[in-house]
Amino acid sequence: MNWILLIIAGLCEVGFASCLGKAKETSGTESAWWLIGFGISLTFSMVLLYKASLTIPIGTAYAVWTGIGAVGTVIMGIVFFKEPADFWRMLFITTLIISIIGLKISSH
Repeated sequence: MNWILLIIAGLCEVGFASCLGKAKETSGTESAWWLIGFGISLTFSMVLLYKASLTIPIGTAYAVWTGIGAVGTVIMGIVFFKEPADFWRMLFITTLIISIIGLKISSH
């Protein structure tokens, strides 16, 4: 169950990073709404990370959480913010995904 919480926490990290990116692109009321979304996503992400780390080693939990956030944020950047998807970027994202899977497998 705590692995599921950790995955959701990582997805919330993607949410707060994406909200921050959208807030930067907008102004006024629209920017304020994105910042509210940032705060909500950040809160959920931290609470769920804390709950997951009660039974998952903190080093593993933190690495998986940041990995999910990093991979998800790069994917969001490519899809929604028109960031480049060149060979090297995709290669390193793939190695990061393999590392996250390895941490999950090697964790007790």
